[in-house]
Amino acid sequence: MPKPLKIVSWNINSVRLRAPNVEGFVAAEKPDVICLQETKCQDGEFPLKAFKEMGLGHVLMRGQKGGHAGVAIASRLPLEAADTPDLCREGHARCIAARLPSGLEIHNIYLPAGGDVPDAAVNDKFAHKLDFLDRLGPGYKKLKKGVPRILVGDLNVAPHENDVWSHKQLLGIVSHTPEETERLEDARKTAGFADIGRLSVPDEQKLYTWWSYRAADWAAANKGRRLDHSWANKDALADTKVDSFRVHLAWRGGWKPSDHAPISVAVKV
Repeated sequence: MPKPLKIVSWNINSVRLRAPNVEGFVAAEKPDVICLQETKCQDGEFPLKAFKEMGLGHVLMRGQKGGHAGVAIASRLPLEAADTPDLCREGHARCIAARLPSGLEIHNIYLPAGGDVPDAAVNDKFAHKLDFLDRLGPGYKKLKKGVPRILVGDLNVAPHENDVWSHKQLLGIVSHTPEETERLEDARKTAGFADIGRLSVPDEQKLYTWWSYRAADWAAANKGRRLDHSWANKDALADTKVDSFRVHLAWRGGWKPSDHAPISVAVKV
């Protein structure tokens, strides 16, 4: 019986700076596919040689000059580019998708952070984020039916009360405002995806994937948020090992870490 496919999602916050972190993670965890967000490089600057040496030599990438965007998918298996919906009104490098030989599609999304002020009338970054969220559900609903899809990425929204360290204190903070959380959940349901993280971890338990750089001791403070997500549609859900969902907490620490921990899930293909 074939081994389940291990799919990882990680906002790496500069793939060139943190390629050694990825190398260490790959050596320890042996993922089959790794989806990166916030790569912060153009395609010609991507450290492709390093990924080939890691055994993830099949790479699709979408970078851009400047800014904090950029997404990539690296795999030990061959990849074929797959279509994504038109989600980003600014044309940023925030969406990429790959099709594996089995037919499984993996979609990698880096949703806009939205700035600091949760008011679309005065903060265009927040308006952009809400627009992206409004496009997300209808966009995926229009894609071809009957195709198994896994959607992962830094969606920059913590939708549930226990996805943040304090629901009451963060209701007015970007990433946990009702405008964002309701839109994200509406998008997920409209598109027909299940939330693997919350299928694995009960709603009453805290679940975080991101801890701010601003905390003097992020681990002791543990003021986290669940900004990184793994979703599966009904065609992929039967083959998704929900109990395999994991937040790789140790990789939030160590040498020059990203402020996000990688997350992983296994899928039978």
